[in-house]
Amino acid sequence: MVYVTRKEHFNAAHRLYNPNWTEEKNQEVFGPCANINWHGHNFELIVTVKGNPDPDTGFVIDLKLLGDIIKKEIIEKVDHKNINLDVDFMQGKMASCEIFVIEIWKILAPQVESASKTAKLHCLKLVETQKNFVEYFGGL
Repeated sequence: MVYVTRKEHFNAAHRLYNPNWTEEKNQEVFGPCANINWHGHNFELIVTVKGNPDPDTGFVIDLKLLGDIIKKEIIEKVDHKNINLDVDFMQGKMASCEIFVIEIWKILAPQVESASKTAKLHCLKLVETQKNFVEYFGGL
């Protein structure tokens, strides 16, 4: 089994906010992340695919093709956007990194499998800050 990884960048804003709570409770739980005027991050999305190399190409997946898939399916939809308001696949969902990375997985996993005979999405790592990131391996 070989693991190959592609990293992409995007900038986006979001707000952590539970509409069922008071403003005070949101501030208590989410602190500055509940800012009514949003806050932004320079995100990194790190996509790892696993599989056996194709005997004809030597690739698990063509990394240029993987980059194109990530850009078309995710980056173009989220870059310089408000995750809460502008991103269709996040409508009605908490804009935490944990939920965000799960929703990204749902989009990318079938795209990866259709792009390669042997590749499967293995891991997504979403880096929000130098200190905070989430990893997801599928399977909720």
